[in-house]
Amino acid sequence: MSQLSATEPTKAGPLEEVRAGMTGRHEVVVTRELTVGAVLDGMPFVFGTPMMILAMELASVAAAAPHLPEGWATVGSEVDIRHLAPTPIGRTVVATARVVEVSGRAMLFAVEAHDGVRKIGEGTHRRAAVKLESFAKRLAAE
Repeated sequence: MSQLSATEPTKAGPLEEVRAGMTGRHEVVVTRELTVGAVLDGMPFVFGTPMMILAMELASVAAAAPHLPEGWATVGSEVDIRHLAPTPIGRTVVATARVVEVSGRAMLFAVEAHDGVRKIGEGTHRRAAVKLESFAKRLAAE
């Protein structure tokens, strides 16, 4: 369910062009550096869960970024992901994201990843819109 309020421009403003159903995708070829074995001795050289989640996040960014006002971006705030199957070096992973809800400055995405043979991951991911200038000032103050 999409909720946008024209009466709250500071909360809904940056996402007023983002709608449920919008999609994004991100592709990555699995290299040795992106595997669990590259980080942990004795582990298999298969696509790492953190790398799969990153691909899903980048697909979510691709869904929303073209619809944000200048000076705005999104940051991840929550992931609920299942890694379903291993992916060997050389395969291309395609992550997709679909906006399922917009509420205030937050968006919820349904995300999936496929490796050309099977679905390797699925779940949800939440992102929030931030004004880059304000975000940078907040970081500098810490």
